[in-house]
Amino acid sequence: MQNSINGQRSTQDYQQADAAHHIHAFLDQKALNAEGARVIVRGDRLNLWDNEGKRYLDGMSGLWCTQLGYGRADLAQAAAAQFAKLPYYNMFFHTTHPPVIELSELLFSLLPAHYSHVIYTNSGSETNEVLIRTVRKFWQVEGKPDKKIMIGRWNGYHGSTLAASALGGMKFMHEMGGVIPDVAHIEEPYWYAKGGDLSPAEFGLQCARQLEDKILELGADRVAGFIAEPFQGAGGMIFPPESYWPEIQRICRKYDVLLCADEVIGGFGRTGEWFAHQHFGFEPDTLSLAKGLTSGYVPMGGLVLSKRIANALVERGGLFAHGLTYSGHPVAAAVAIANIQAIQNEALVPQVKNDSGPYLQSLLREVFSQHPLVGEIQGAGLVAALQFTEDKTTRKRFANENELAWRCRTLGFEEGVIIRSTLGRMIMAPALIANRSELEELVEKTQKAVDRTAREIGVL
Repeated sequence: MQNSINGQRSTQDYQQADAAHHIHAFLDQKALNAEGARVIVRGDRLNLWDNEGKRYLDGMSGLWCTQLGYGRADLAQAAAAQFAKLPYYNMFFHTTHPPVIELSELLFSLLPAHYSHVIYTNSGSETNEVLIRTVRKFWQVEGKPDKKIMIGRWNGYHGSTLAASALGGMKFMHEMGGVIPDVAHIEEPYWYAKGGDLSPAEFGLQCARQLEDKILELGADRVAGFIAEPFQGAGGMIFPPESYWPEIQRICRKYDVLLCADEVIGGFGRTGEWFAHQHFGFEPDTLSLAKGLTSGYVPMGGLVLSKRIANALVERGGLFAHGLTYSGHPVAAAVAIANIQAIQNEALVPQVKNDSGPYLQSLLREVFSQHPLVGEIQGAGLVAALQFTEDKTTRKRFANENELAWRCRTLGFEEGVIIRSTLGRMIMAPALIANRSELEELVEKTQKAVDRTAREIGVL
């Protein structure tokens, strides 16, 4: 172990130790080892600092999760108090505890009245693993054990475990072994890339009706549920046309297929509603939660069930053969309570809907609507995407759009802003506490990164 003069380890020492022991997420580890990982040591509000003192504005809320930003003393105090009182107990052995009870009471006070029960987990991936077995158990109780197939969307993302990655539609993840039986997919509602000559409304209906075609192909008596994010997150922050979700809901109801919303990214205020399905105006049967539940301070997730599903499982289901060591963890529950109360007390959801969200969306359109590299701007509340395009008139995308967007992301780090690239889209989702000054800095530094990218390829 090598130390610097001030008693801290040097960047090179940190990087060598990291390379010696870690395999990072979604990258070429050998390439990262040659480059050296960035070492983040401190955070406050939307700001992060690396070990060399450079400040970055976090435009991605960590991984879509730090709704309250960094450095919240109230969340730390909630965790410390619970650690001192009851640091752990389980929900096996016919037991429960006050923090998880109080969290559920608070959670269901926010949710629409047709939801009643929750199964707590540790992450979004785990929640969607639990979803598959829970949905299949429900249909068994209903006397329809052949209803097993889950339908997802190509380029959707539902987690990185085996079943969760199978539900998702990212083929490069499937190639790593992320395939299981009884999972099918339909196309994503990505109008800019796939809409052709159709209007967004026409394309939305066309995409939604692929679900009906797939249900009829597989047999409605075999299809258990359809899972999708209200807006696609890791797949490019794609907002579907307004015609999409009403038609999806109609089809699910027609064929008695459960409508399962993955709210891991969209939940807890991101779009200016408590949950993203409320922004889009549909009513799912299940909600997959995580990330913003605790602002990412402690791992926690949950599968929310409608009364229809919960009543069947409770009243007629008998043994529910599922459990997790850390389900409803008391410290995680205490932090989640403090987090939700802070979002409520600081009126962050209406702030995102009525002030900071519209301000961010307006800034982005003011700065980028005429930019030669940007063909479309999507978003609502504090989530947005810039679509890179080679030809705005024809909506032609760059052949090397992955490489181009990744370069822009890298230049963003150089400018001191953290944004994310997915395919040919630059995406952002700042913390809900972001003020106008912070949003202006986010857009200003993003513009610098986009301008530098455009100059490198000769379009600016």
